[in-house]
Amino acid sequence: MASGYGDRVDSVVAGLRNQPVSEQSRSEFSEDEMLVEAARNGDRAAFGRLYDRYARMVHGLLLAKVPAGEVDDLVQDVFLMALRRLSTLRKTGSFGAWLVAIARNLANDHYRRSGPEDQLTNDATEMEIDYGTNSRNDKAAASAILDAIRSLPDTYKETLILRLVEGMTGPEIAARTGLTHGSVRVNLHRGMQLLRAKLRT
Repeated sequence: MASGYGDRVDSVVAGLRNQPVSEQSRSEFSEDEMLVEAARNGDRAAFGRLYDRYARMVHGLLLAKVPAGEVDDLVQDVFLMALRRLSTLRKTGSFGAWLVAIARNLANDHYRRSGPEDQLTNDATEMEIDYGTNSRNDKAAASAILDAIRSLPDTYKETLILRLVEGMTGPEIAARTGLTHGSVRVNLHRGMQLLRAKLRT
């Protein structure tokens, strides 16, 4: 693959190094807890705010495992399942980590139901639809980068997609997924190293 892809990744890495990863504020935890409690009591607007807060994270986690053309529907499925099971959530402050588990399980179930051949076909179709106005080179580059990210171990590909595709910051990823800030930093650093190596081969 051309070194141009690696250069693009290097510029993203340079940007990541300059961003401090701060501690998650207690107020964000408190707000999540209040929203979860309100949603449990039938407040649809509160659940809507949880959706707004976590939709990018769920989208990124699913994009790491399923064809992009099917991600939007599965995001809706994750939130419908979460709404139905909200009463089973033991710790209201762990809504994000609980949602991560639901998204991963749904993605794994989807992967088991559809074979690898279906996924390859769907990915090719999705690239035609989503990037129809771009040049063939841009489509090929985007497809190659997404394929390279998807070939990484789960820990790295999920974190990289949340950062590079969904545009979440390190602190946002930690706050939403329940990972520690240190884990997010390590996952991004090691994941970017692996991604650069793959794109330069």
